[in-house]
Amino acid sequence: MLTINSALAWWSKSRGDRVAISLGGEGVSWSEWVPWIDRVAVRLIELGVETGDRVNVCATNSIEYCTLSMAIMRAGAIVAPLNTRFTAHELREIVDDHGPRLIIAEAEQTAKFMDCGVLVLDIAEVAELRQGPLARIDRETSPDNCVVIISTSGSTAKPKGVMFSHRTMLAYIQATVMEDSALSDGGGVIVVAPLATSAGMVQLVHYAVLGCTLYFEPAFVAERFLEILEQQRIVNFAGAPAFFERIAALPGFMDADLSALRMVSVGGARVTRELFDAWAAKGLIIRQIYGQTEAGGTSTIMPLRFAAEFPEKCGWGGIFTHHRIVDRAGHDVPPNTEGEILIRGPGMMLGYWNNPQATAEAIRDGWLHTGDIGKMDERGLITFVDRVKDIIVSGGLNISAAEIERAVLEYPGIVEVAVIAAHDPKFQETPLAVVYADGPVDVPALITHCNARLADFKVPRYVAVRDEPLPRLATQKISKPALRDEYRNAHLTLPKVR
Repeated sequence: MLTINSALAWWSKSRGDRVAISLGGEGVSWSEWVPWIDRVAVRLIELGVETGDRVNVCATNSIEYCTLSMAIMRAGAIVAPLNTRFTAHELREIVDDHGPRLIIAEAEQTAKFMDCGVLVLDIAEVAELRQGPLARIDRETSPDNCVVIISTSGSTAKPKGVMFSHRTMLAYIQATVMEDSALSDGGGVIVVAPLATSAGMVQLVHYAVLGCTLYFEPAFVAERFLEILEQQRIVNFAGAPAFFERIAALPGFMDADLSALRMVSVGGARVTRELFDAWAAKGLIIRQIYGQTEAGGTSTIMPLRFAAEFPEKCGWGGIFTHHRIVDRAGHDVPPNTEGEILIRGPGMMLGYWNNPQATAEAIRDGWLHTGDIGKMDERGLITFVDRVKDIIVSGGLNISAAEIERAVLEYPGIVEVAVIAAHDPKFQETPLAVVYADGPVDVPALITHCNARLADFKVPRYVAVRDEPLPRLATQKISKPALRDEYRNAHLTLPKVR
């Protein structure tokens, strides 16, 4: 059966004594992990979870979270992770949309779901099933059943749920292995991202299916990650440039033995020449990637043989994944001409959960319309240029400008607001709110208002209060290009408000 859990069962037999998941120095072997998954799946079925039911999970990265995610799939249900940094208000919108059978959360998160009308369980119950008799599960699942819903911040104010099936996720994995054999024999990988994000959940499934040892940490600490890279002989490391920068800045970086690394790749922002050179001095060529959650994750990675010469480019797609650059009329543009990036490949989403209109707008004639601007050279190598969708990428996390704008507009007296990215030395980008009001604006009170409605990483770090309306285009839309130009040095001229 072409399912994710079938692959895990194979590695339990083939690599039973190897570590499957490690977090904070604690590990579980393959032969221990898969039976644990099965016991949790049986418990979920006993609780009434049916095929196709959604199970929301709100917790920080843990071995229990990884186990629960796979158990939800094994029970034929859909794991729908939730960000622990979201407020109760944000979470309620997603839960109402998903209509879950269960919510499973860390103890400190459960209060956020008091009024959801859904049974809430403590994720600590997963740990109680780590030991026990072998469980038998009679429930079969189709390869085309949806198994994951990832909430992603698009250009709309409310997150959309990206759906993946066993087949789409496995097709994505199979294609990547055919393109690059760095992980074909297993090995160690570090997963930096939270499991609530596409980067975290997709990597969990991806590397587990390949029989790798996955190393998680509760938080990113550069010294700890460098220690894991060296001592555990990690073969693959991927993340936002900010992670690579902090590791490269460590005193012990140049003397660290990173010879086991076969692939280092970054996404979410461009690699600076300084950062590229720092890792190249260790014999490691950083390879730029591009992709979207809706495309299954990474849709293209820069070929190693071109990466040193063109570090800003993202490659030419995959063995089964293709890209086009088109103009507003949908026609392919000449080489080196900017246009919208389109993607077609086996890892594409099934669609958006409970949103057929958004699905039809995103996928047309089999092509995913990304809303991103890029260009393609004569070789077919892609360069990502800019985001049409107003996404701020802060430390590798996507933040919807529209969602922040909606929260700011709920504050009394605000007439207009536009949220754009300001430079940040640590996270590369951070939200800047440009506001126009019908009277004085109490900025600290506005930030308190936002803190009650938004996760901390979404709350504006800068606020620019204007005494005149925001500039507009001929269409009467607020001109964000003009604002980006006007406030390009906001990090130098405006005080931080938090």
